[in-house]
Amino acid sequence: MSDTVPRTTSHRAVITGIGVVAPNGFDADEYWDAVLHGRSGIEQITRFDPAQYPSKLAGEVADYDVREHVPGRLVPQTDQATRLALIATDAAVSDSDLELAAIPGDQIGIVTGISAGGLEYSQRELAKLWSAGSDHVSAYLSFSWFYAVNTGQISIRHGLHGPGGVLTGLTSALDSIAQARRYVSDGLSVVMCGAAESTMCPLGWVIELTTGRMSTVSDPKRAYLPFDTAASGYLPGEGGAMLIVEEAEHARERGARPYGEIAGYATTFDPRSDSGREPGLRRAIELALSDADVTPADVDVVFADAAGVAELDRAEAAALTSVFGPRAVPVTAPKTMTGRLYSGGPALDVATASLSIRHSVIPPMINVTNPVRSDQLDLVLGQPRETNVSTAVVLARGDGINSAMVLTAA
Repeated sequence: MSDTVPRTTSHRAVITGIGVVAPNGFDADEYWDAVLHGRSGIEQITRFDPAQYPSKLAGEVADYDVREHVPGRLVPQTDQATRLALIATDAAVSDSDLELAAIPGDQIGIVTGISAGGLEYSQRELAKLWSAGSDHVSAYLSFSWFYAVNTGQISIRHGLHGPGGVLTGLTSALDSIAQARRYVSDGLSVVMCGAAESTMCPLGWVIELTTGRMSTVSDPKRAYLPFDTAASGYLPGEGGAMLIVEEAEHARERGARPYGEIAGYATTFDPRSDSGREPGLRRAIELALSDADVTPADVDVVFADAAGVAELDRAEAAALTSVFGPRAVPVTAPKTMTGRLYSGGPALDVATASLSIRHSVIPPMINVTNPVRSDQLDLVLGQPRETNVSTAVVLARGDGINSAMVLTAA
């Protein structure tokens, strides 16, 4: 099993801007109000007819006039995932009060996460190829599907040509935020980072169905139940969050009010299933806490990965209990109101944890009525919990990979 932690420097990375586009909120304020009041964005999918599929529920971003948010010239070029990333980035910049024009474009970094690319755009253009021929396929398909397209389109829109990159997989939003921290440690003052994703098309749907982990329950209130004895799988969603990460002194000098500091991070790989060794999640949490120089007793809340799959939930519960002790830390999963947003989910969790630190309240998870291992996990169920939040841990897991991030009050 391989472990990775970033090197530490005197340059502290703080979050000064948050942009959210989620199934239950089109901006950060609407989303925050929704999670505090338990409003879900999970319903029967409308983007296509799901009648022929065993899973029919998802967290969709509500219909919006794309031309009110994205320049008209970009509309024919972009997949829904890229549009959501552009919208969230604009919101994060606005929230940060940064004057981008006052900062040289080569002094602003950008790194995004993604797991699937522009599947909806790809399916539409491939359908044209099959039905009408190659002359009817958009030239924009050459990059609209590409996993690096969000980084590229954001950099073009804002005139950025500093360090940039893209990371892939279900943990890639956490990993991209950690990469932003590294950029700050190397001397950059500002980095845009995060993830937004959408796979709401038949192509994306059948790909996900092959995992065998999507819930087929038809009741939106009973379909996605992480850490519940009735857990039957997860529900997908679309959206995510983009963040502005700044060097702490740079933020202080311009009078910005940070949401919190990216204090620690680690990622680990799981051993082979036949090795007899435990999964790597516990080790990831421990390494991230060590990197942040905090103890388990310092942590006020954990934003769980919350797979909604019984075996994976048990493994996560075991890791949390091993690190923190039985019922020693509140655990929440607001993604029960949005579905799992692929790479966008961990970014949204970081945004939510940052809001939790600012407002001193832990948002709940909903619909979980019969928690498994209730003697082991202190799940925040049904209602928000008002309490001081100065240190939060955010977890994300993919296929064989685990990432953990520690956020602290700045």
